[in-house]
Amino acid sequence: MVEKMLKFVSLGRDMPGKRQPRERTRDFHEIYAEFAASKAAEQASRCSQCGVPFCQVHCPLSNNIPDWLKLTAEGRLEEAHEVSQATNNLPEICGRICPQDRLCEGSCVIEQSGHGTVTIGAVEKYINDTAWENGWVKPLQPARERDQSIGIIGAGPAGLACAEQLRKKGYKVTVYDRHDRAGGLMVYGIPGFKLEKHIVARRVKRLEDGGIVFKLNFEVGRDASLDKIRDKHDAVFIATGVYRAREIEVPGANLGAIVPALDFLIASNKKSFGDDVPDYDNGKLNADGKDVAVIGGGDTAMDCVRTALRQGAKSVSCLYRRDKDNMPGSLREVANAEEEGVKFEWLTLPKAFLGMENVEGVRIARQRLGAPDTSGRKSPEEIKGADFVQKADLVIKALGFDPEYLPMKFAAPRLTVSKWGTVRVRPSTMMTDIPGVFAGGDIVRGASLVVWAIRDGRDAAAAMHTWLQAQVRQAAE
Repeated sequence: MVEKMLKFVSLGRDMPGKRQPRERTRDFHEIYAEFAASKAAEQASRCSQCGVPFCQVHCPLSNNIPDWLKLTAEGRLEEAHEVSQATNNLPEICGRICPQDRLCEGSCVIEQSGHGTVTIGAVEKYINDTAWENGWVKPLQPARERDQSIGIIGAGPAGLACAEQLRKKGYKVTVYDRHDRAGGLMVYGIPGFKLEKHIVARRVKRLEDGGIVFKLNFEVGRDASLDKIRDKHDAVFIATGVYRAREIEVPGANLGAIVPALDFLIASNKKSFGDDVPDYDNGKLNADGKDVAVIGGGDTAMDCVRTALRQGAKSVSCLYRRDKDNMPGSLREVANAEEEGVKFEWLTLPKAFLGMENVEGVRIARQRLGAPDTSGRKSPEEIKGADFVQKADLVIKALGFDPEYLPMKFAAPRLTVSKWGTVRVRPSTMMTDIPGVFAGGDIVRGASLVVWAIRDGRDAAAAMHTWLQAQVRQAAE
């Protein structure tokens, strides 16, 4: 029904409504309303159905976006859901947290022509939320059961995607995770105002109901070495993510009340579950009544500044060494933070933390952008004599994450890593130097996006299946 599409000339871009900043900063609920059916169909009908769909090309999962937009415009939502989940194990989660402005929507042809992008993420969220509400998301039902078993280390997006793909093929799958809930940073790193936790929990339950076993509070290296896990299974997939916070080496960095971003976010999310969190209750990881400075410009920094506001911070500032146009995080999240009252100090670099036992302020250098570096981005350089001091009694470091040193942590000296600490794999097979041990997600590519982790989990599952079937054939010969 071609007449239902190509309406971008007559229909403007329209996002779901947002709760007002004063209201939404009082809680940790999601800030966006749901599309109504008519509005979702209307916005989907703006798609130009490109012969070469750049939205799909620039999606790490190569999601069939034009197809499910067309089906949505025609009111065929169950089919749209089937197309959406065919390439994505966590579509309603990606619809919420993917930086669409940098991926699919940022590459939309009608956006480039000045008509405003199709609201791809909001429609994706609507399709798949509707599918859950109507019972269209079916339990996992393998066509056959296989004797081989898989061990997956890490219950984040890469591990969950890999587990689902392999369980669909009938393998026995066990997922090991150090935390007490499955979901990785989707549960403990991303705040509820971007992703409410029941959204992740129902995906995990679907996997459990489909026969996947979760062993939580299980830390490889403490409870069992990698070799013992490998001996127990026919193949293993390492998907631990990266958790080690990058440090800032300036005077005063060892003062109290200077905390890593992930510690701060995990404490907040655990508190939202009703868990006992002593460092939250005693104020160490709680912004209530404090002047908060967050150092960094990525999505984690945006999660921290917006969480601090909801905890009742007196003031919240974000210190970033480049300007707004060069921020690595989603500009949509920056806009949300600005609406909610976060103060951004662009082109600033902490030179020292001030205080006696706990931090009381930050000495900051003003910067300007100079010549481009090797990545093509302009390098910041200090403006002499332009320092200033900003009051802060809680500083949150959101400078990015590096891998833990897994050969030592896993008691696995045969596991080789790069100079950055990421696990080395053969790109064509995703296998490490240990036969039958595969790896993917952030522990291989470095800190990245949930959508890339899902892609790695799916690719690893396919590679593991190929390798396992080759093992079966060799044993039969």
